[in-house]
Order: sequence, then C-alpha cells, then structure tokens
Amino acid sequence: EWRNACACPLLNINGGIRGMLQSVSLFDMDTPLSTPCNIQICEVTCDSFRIMWDMTPEDTEKATHFFIDLSRKESRDHNRFKHRDVPTKLVAKAVPLPMAVRGHWFLSPRTEYCVAVQTAVRQPDGDYQVSEWSQVVEFCTGDYAMEHLQQLLDKANGSAGRLLKFSVFYRNQHPEYFDYVRSEECGGLMRPALKDSSGSHGSPINGKLQGVFFSCNTEFDTGLPPNDSPYGPLRFQIPAGQLLNPNICLYFADFYCMYTAYHYVVLVLAPVGSEGDTFCRTRLPMLDLASNPFLTYIAPERPEEEPLYCHASDVILEILFTEPVHLDRGTVEQISGHHQLMSLTTANAKKDPSCKVCNISVGR
Repeated sequence: EWRNACACPLLNINGGIRGMLQSVSLFDMDTPLSTPCNIQICEVTCDSFRIMWDMTPEDTEKATHFFIDLSRKESRDHNRFKHRDVPTKLVAKAVPLPMAVRGHWFLSPRTEYCVAVQTAVRQPDGDYQVSEWSQVVEFCTGDYAMEHLQQLLDKANGSAGRLLKFSVFYRNQHPEYFDYVRSEECGGLMRPALKDSSGSHGSPINGKLQGVFFSCNTEFDTGLPPNDSPYGPLRFQIPAGQLLNPNICLYFADFYCMYTAYHYVVLVLAPVGSEGDTFCRTRLPMLDLASNPFLTYIAPERPEEEPLYCHASDVILEILFTEPVHLDRGTVEQISGHHQLMSLTTANAKKDPSCKVCNISVGR
C-alpha cells in the first residue's frame, strides 16, 4: 500500500512533465520562424554556387528544410540557354551553411539570377511551417573553368579531321572597313576589337579579350582560300609565318555550331609575354604549336627548307590574333565570289544547346 500510495503521485508528476513537454513542443511549433537575412552568395562557377544566410540559434536548431527560389533575372536580352522545363524552387534538407547548390538546375554561364530563401520545419502530418521569404539577392554565374574548356577541347579533337597545308591567313571585310583602317585615325593598323558573344555562352574570351579575327581554311581542290565570304568582298592576306611562329602561343578557346552540320573552333594566337598571352595563360588550354589537331607550325629541318603550316580540314577555324596588324604586312584584294553567303556569318551567333557533338555537361 505504501508503495502504491507513493507511486500514484509520482505517476501524476511524470504525466505532468510529459504534458508540459508536449505543450512546449506545440508552442515551439507555433512560434513563427524568423525571416532569413543577410543572404550571401559565394564560390560562384558557371553551373553552381554556395549560399548562406543568418538565422537565430532557435531556428538553426529546429529547421528541417530550406526552400530556395531561383529564377533568371528578366532582361531585354532573352537567354535562350535557360531550360524551360526546370523547376525554379528547390526543397533541400537543412544542412550547415553555406550550402552548395548545383545539379538541381541547368544553370547557364554568365547569366544573372535572382534567389530568395525560406527556412521550414516539417510537421508530423507532412506539411511545413515556413518563414517569410528573404529579400531577393542577385548574382551572376561565371565563365567556363579550365576543366570545362578541356572537356570542349576533347570533343573538338574528335571533329577536327586530317590536317591540310596552308600558306596565308586572311581577313574578309567590306570596303568601308579598309577605308577606316587606312584613315589618319588608324594609320593602316587593323586594331584589336573586343570578342563578341558568339559561340559558347561560357567562353572566357567573350566580351573580355581583344583581337583581330583571321581565317585559314582552304578549299580541298585548290588548296587556296575560298572565293566566297560572309564578311565582305575584300580580302586581306598575310603570310602564315607573320602570325604563326615560335614566338607565338596558341590557345584553344571554343567549339560550337549554329544549328548546322559543320562546327567552328576558336583559337587564340598571342605573342609570348603579351597582354593577350597573360590573359589566356590562366583561362584557356595551351596547345603545342607542332602537335595539335587544329593548327600547326612545323619548323624546317634544314636551313633551305620552309616551315610547314597546317589546318584542320573538318572544322571551320576562327583565329583571334591579340595584337594590331598593319596592312603593309600583307595585301588587300577583291575576292572573285559572286555571293557573300551571309547565312554563314558568326557575328553574335548563338550556340545550338541541343547539339550532342559540341556541348558539355555543364551550363550551355
């Protein structure tokens, strides 16, 4: 009886404690979560980023999930590379911050995004208690890293084809361009211009590296440059050795197509130690002048021999030379073609994001 008499109050006390814990738990569940603040984005790449924000210790302890709302920043320049069928909201289990976000969206390189977050507690019935949305933070994804360009280079290697001999680089333009180059303002110099946005969206040279574009592809039957051009009826030709020699560094910059069967490879020629060389050295894969599938210089073995210059046969090469070139180093002549093939111009052309040949497994 003593034991029973003592047991009853003890049971009542324990029951009271359990009741108090349940009420506290319900009280915590009903307590609003604070709004995440001080959103910070870091370690941004072309297809990932890390995000963190400030939470109260109480919220940090009880939050079970994070909601992240990501959307492309609206602009007049519509981003054709954003996939339409990708959800814009991510529900992730709560982890220590900063949290890495990648693989959940097909993020595009060099694209501005808006992001906001909520913290949440999952309840026993499956519903969520959520905080208010944080303020919206904007950030921009980055360029392709060296590892991504190496993936592009590996793909381009398989499309290059056999090497063909050539002897000149050439640049096609309209008469107005050469009139301007000959003007007092330019003094005969073709000055470097900023690379446009054509090709892969994440190429590090787009809008950042200056240069003068040249071609070197030849016709199979003649071994000479083609008679037609999408860029104009006048052609500046310069001996190959003026731009491609042992004092030049060769870099791979891009591989792309424009919804066509043929592909383009963008290469950069930069004099050793120049600003262009410094820019490319940490951003682009360097190619061996004597041994690569796109553009080669083979030094002569004997004094009386000439160097051998070769270009890839199955891709269209776009050569960006990073220094000014004077017209006196070559000749300007009219080409004999009767049409200009304007559909082949690559000015600000967009890469086909669905092509399996020239796309890699990161943002387009």
